[in-house]
Amino acid sequence: MKTTLPRGIYRHYKGNLYEVLDLARHSETEEILVVYRALYGSYGLWVRPLAMFTENVSTEQGECPRFVLEQAF
Repeated sequence: MKTTLPRGIYRHYKGNLYEVLDLARHSETEEILVVYRALYGSYGLWVRPLAMFTENVSTEQGECPRFVLEQAF
């Protein structure tokens, strides 16, 4: 299971950009979560399980990564 993720700017498969700030652990399950900020709109702060952040998704064009690293910090 993956336990690291480079900080940087990621593009979501739907096109929007996000900045990965850090990784955190869920207080009850110790699941690794990605802490990231939207780089549009109200610049909301989000968390998502690392496994979900790095998984592939099915689209009309086929399977692709949910997020792709655009620029590492």
